[in-house]
Amino acid sequence: MNIDLTGKTALVTGSTQGIGLAIAQGLAASGARVVINGRNRDKVDEAVATLDGDITGVAADVATAEGAHTVHDQQPHVDILVNNLGIFGAVPAREITDEQWRTYFEVNVLAAARLIRLYLPSMVERGWGRILQIASDSAVVIPEEMIHYGVSKTALLALSRGFAKDAAGSGVTVNSVIAGPTHTAGVEDFVYQLVDKELPWDEAQREFMRRHRPQSLIQRLIEPEEIANMVTYLASPLATATTGGALRVDGGYIDSVLP
Repeated sequence: MNIDLTGKTALVTGSTQGIGLAIAQGLAASGARVVINGRNRDKVDEAVATLDGDITGVAADVATAEGAHTVHDQQPHVDILVNNLGIFGAVPAREITDEQWRTYFEVNVLAAARLIRLYLPSMVERGWGRILQIASDSAVVIPEEMIHYGVSKTALLALSRGFAKDAAGSGVTVNSVIAGPTHTAGVEDFVYQLVDKELPWDEAQREFMRRHRPQSLIQRLIEPEEIANMVTYLASPLATATTGGALRVDGGYIDSVLP
């Protein structure tokens, strides 16, 4: 399968590390010009320097209206928008504060909605575009230790489906990618919130999967490159008939058929 994104410009939010960085590399490897985004200029510059291909960067906090407009002003032409930015953390359900609920909505949902509003009109005008939200298995199997995160990811599925209907017949596709538990630096920290901090990483990972993610059929954390492979395909001209969907890269974690 030849995925060729030559001539396309892709913006990946939250892409200075982890899944976002892997997605940026996957898109660049297929020929896209990739725009790295993060809040910290030094981290953005470091990510740009570490990747191969036509890479540039914009430092701005897209969880704010000002930051989203800064990105749009500097990169008004985007063919592929990947809303990867997200935060997560373990908090007992009854202890989640109003402020935490608001923060998770602002970062995980509203940031994506703003950027879609900014970039979708020009995609529709050109008759081609790809918009992708990085969701989570937590959107469907809500974890008791972070229901605020799960609710925000469920909202992303609705956001994608709704905007896919808005873009119907235009040549623009809008989809979500449901990522399972994925091996990133942030997830390592999260794992050690829930298991013995003295355990070596391999043992800690196995204990985490056994106790907190037993539904996983691959019984391991997913690597970021495995998420990037799905995103790269969905961003390509090969995926023209896939829109309004929620595509799973979850290691068989979700034990149901999504509607």
